[in-house]
Parts: sequence; C-alpha cells; structure tokens
Amino acid sequence: MTPADVLLEVHGLVKHFPLRRGLRQILRGERPAVRAVDGVSFSVRRGEIVGLVGESGSGKTTTGRVLLRLEEPTSGEIVFDGQEITRLPQAGMTRLRRRMQIVFQDPYDSMNPNMDVFGIVAEPLRIQRLAMDRHELERRVIQALEAVELVPAEHFMRRYPKELSGGQRQRVAIARALVLEPDFLVADEPVSMLDVSIRGGILRILHRLVRERGLALLFITHDLALARHFCDRVAVMYLGQVVELASADTLVQRPHHPYTQALMEAVLSTDPRVKRIRVGLKGEIPNPADPPAGCRLHPRCPLATDRCRTEAPQLIEYEPGHFASCHYVERALERLAEPPVGKNNHKQFSEKNLPNPAGSDRL
Repeated sequence: MTPADVLLEVHGLVKHFPLRRGLRQILRGERPAVRAVDGVSFSVRRGEIVGLVGESGSGKTTTGRVLLRLEEPTSGEIVFDGQEITRLPQAGMTRLRRRMQIVFQDPYDSMNPNMDVFGIVAEPLRIQRLAMDRHELERRVIQALEAVELVPAEHFMRRYPKELSGGQRQRVAIARALVLEPDFLVADEPVSMLDVSIRGGILRILHRLVRERGLALLFITHDLALARHFCDRVAVMYLGQVVELASADTLVQRPHHPYTQALMEAVLSTDPRVKRIRVGLKGEIPNPADPPAGCRLHPRCPLATDRCRTEAPQLIEYEPGHFASCHYVERALERLAEPPVGKNNHKQFSEKNLPNPAGSDRL
C-alpha cells in the first residue's frame, strides 16, 4: 500500500456520549459516558471495500457517522485525501461532503415522504449548487437513477417513496448518494432491511459502482458471511474497538481473535453432516457506558486469564496485513484446530461452509 492509494485514514478515533450525572457522581468528579467508539484506527484505499463487522452495540454505525462528521469526534484524527478534517469548520465540511456520502440502513426513514424521487435525488445538487439549470439537473438525476438500474428513469422520477418497494427505495438512496460523484461512501447495513431475494441485486450495484468509479467504500454489517463475499478487507469491532483486521479471505480461513472465531461459529454451515458447532462466547455484550477493565472481551472469552482482566491488549500485526488484539493469539489458533462438537470433525471455518448471501462466489 502506497500513501497515494490511501483515501481515508483514521487514528485513535474516539466518540463518547456524555450521560447525565447523579449527585454521587458529581461529588466524586466522575463524568460518565457511553464509550461508543474508543480508539479505532484503520484506513481505506481508493477502489477498496472495507467491511466493519460486529454485534449490535459494537460501535459500527457511530464510527461511520463520525467519519463523515455527522457526529463530532471526542478525540482522534481523521485524514481524508491527505487533509486532516477532524476539526474542519462546518463550511469546509459542507464543501467536502461532495466527496463523502452515506447510504443509511432504512431508506424510508432517510427520505422526505413529501418529496418525489426527482426531488430526493436532486436535493444534493441543489444544496451544493452543482447544476447550472433545470436541464442539467434533470440530466444528472436521470444519469444517477440509471446507474442504480432504475430504468426507464422517467418512469420513477415522479413517484413518491410510499409508491416504491424496499429495494427500489434503497436504489434511490444510493442514487442520491452517488449523484455528487463522491470518492468515499459509507454504506450502513444497506441490505439488512431488504428481502433476501433482492439483496444480491443491491450488492451487485454497489460492487459495480465501486469498481467502475474507483470509490472507497466502508461497508457496515453484522453479517460476517456477507462481508467475506463482498469486502476486500474486514475490520471486526467489539465494544468500540477494532479487535481484528485482515483481508476477507484470511479472516475467514484463519481468524486470530476469539471474538472473530465466535462470529464465525455463529454462521450456520451449509454442510448437513455438521451436527453442532463449538460453544462460543457466553453472555451478552457489556454496557458501553461501563466497559470491563483490561481486555473488554474477557467476561465472555473462553481463553481469558487474570492478565486479560487487568491488561488491555494492543492491536498487533501478527502476519503481513493481519492485525489482532489478543494476549493469546497462539492459543486461539490452536483452538481453531480442535474438532467441533458433534459426530463429524469438519472444519466449521471452511470457506465452502459459508453461505453466500449474494448468490455468487465473488461479486
């Protein structure tokens, strides 16, 4: 990776949401906060799809919103195309958002129901004053709708969101994000609310647009199987921190962190001979307002020791391009080699046992 390839860099990104203090906390001088994002670092190259994976409450969506400054970071550094934008004034951010866009999880909630499709897609152009006249505005809206395969575009432009299916609404949302021809796109679980039958079509559109336009895409999802088939690299988040980062194939074949292994175990095997999977993590994700000391996974981790309860592990590069934050990576890898619980000793982390949500091996 050369510096010219990297479009977005994040260093030690932190986002805490302050909570109301009680009398006891005021007297003690405590400042309670939800630690939604707590020291996240990664990069995204031009033309690359980076997946951000984790359970609900791990901080994925907040990370995406902070990167676009929809939420103000508590600390850390965001560098976009060589420019540090963490404290960039709002006027500068308004101009920069021509190059940074987002597709939200629920397309219906992210649209004004009183605006038709033309108005929804044209709104960013009007705000940024990028269309010289009505003819130019219509041309760019039609071009954006055709790019997401809403054809003929004239058939959809005068419809309202309530007149569209879920898949069509999400295509309109993607068209609205891409009409400004951005360089960086955040897709926040863009297919989680869609029927399985139409997810593949939306993913293929995103994949094609990334490859054709050289977009840098941050793809947020809780589905590791989907991330494996769609993303180039995957960052696994747990309780506000990145615990593992590697290429998608490497992460599936050789996960180094117990949390990543547990996510893999949760993926149902397509091999009917596999009767059961190994027991993974126990309990629920802790409260981000009061995260555990030391390694944040230790209350749930089968490999936890006293060291894990007091000493926080660092994100270390164990293999080229493969980072993990665990004190006992070697033990975690040994655990991979153990046969799963059941009558047959099939490797549950095999790529062929992962379902393909998109309907093809690689989009």
